[in-house]
Amino acid sequence: MAKSVHRNIVGRWMVLSMFALSTSFAPTMSLAQTPENVKQAMATLKAKTAQLGTPGIKGEDAVAGKPVPSLYFGTTKMNNNFVVVDEVKKEMGGTATLFVKSGDDFVRVATNVQKDDGSRAIGTVLDPKGKAIAAIRDGGAYFGDADILGKPYITGYEPIRDPGGNVIGIYYVGYPKAR
Repeated sequence: MAKSVHRNIVGRWMVLSMFALSTSFAPTMSLAQTPENVKQAMATLKAKTAQLGTPGIKGEDAVAGKPVPSLYFGTTKMNNNFVVVDEVKKEMGGTATLFVKSGDDFVRVATNVQKDDGSRAIGTVLDPKGKAIAAIRDGGAYFGDADILGKPYITGYEPIRDPGGNVIGIYYVGYPKAR
């Protein structure tokens, strides 16, 4: 009888342990690679920046050694400021970026996308020949597959507009695709 009780306790412990492990990893796993979760992450990014205030450009700032326009939401400068993108990553998984329009390019000024060396990919530009930039230049959004610094992601890109309706940057969220 004692062995039976012990087996029952061990069996229940294993089931509960597996349940705990599966539920603790489930949010990250379930958020990966679904278009609906990309849209939820985008809504989170946009809500967090909206809480800071109206988007705008005020002066210039160096990002990875390059002078680019300074992107603001309200009085909060986003260049080299990773708080919002890291909050989105913490809450939704995946990656998040704020780009600023600099000439014909869109430059990552706040991101948790990483380069191969593990550093943040700030100062890098959105692929000038990609589907995302084509959609943004046409005034729309892009949701779908994209190659980011040589790696496949399922992504969302939406224009950041100033109060006059001008595109001054891009919101981005994405999840690495399984290889």
